Amino acid sequence: MEILDVLTGLARTGYLGPVANGVSLASVIAEYGEPWVGAVGHLNEWPRLVGYGDLELAVCRCGAVVLVCLQTWREVIDLPPALAGRPALPGQPYYTDVIAALDRAGCPWRRYPALTFEGQRSVEAEPSGAVFTFEIVDDEEPVLNVVCLPPHHHDCPTTAASPRS
Repeated sequence: MEILDVLTGLARTGYLGPVANGVSLASVIAEYGEPWVGAVGHLNEWPRLVGYGDLELAVCRCGAVVLVCLQTWREVIDLPPALAGRPALPGQPYYTDVIAALDRAGCPWRRYPALTFEGQRSVEAEPSGAVFTFEIVDDEEPVLNVVCLPPHHHDCPTTAASPRS
């Protein structure tokens, strides 16, 4: 599997293996194992940032994944081997390659004005709402920087036990 296959799958379905907005962190851990754990703010605050290499998830106190981002700006993208069949894929895909892959996959997309401005271009995949943000440097071909799914909004039970304290 190549990075364009991973990206078009995400664009069409909103899933990266078991990962999607709204799923439980426990279900992701069952498939991928323990993630690295960071913090969005302070380490004892929520949401928490967890991840598997360049696949980053923001997780609510109740254990729901509320944001999914895949960092693609590095030369090598570190992914769970179960997702891509190997632990790393070449990164920094170009705009024309990503758009051509979306078109080949029959995945409609449109320009995303909210994140398109000087030095940056973004498109949104219509089926999933995934936003692909490209960096433009010195009139060179735009390079994919990050892909994020739209945030998951839910009513978090205030008495929910923390999945990771």
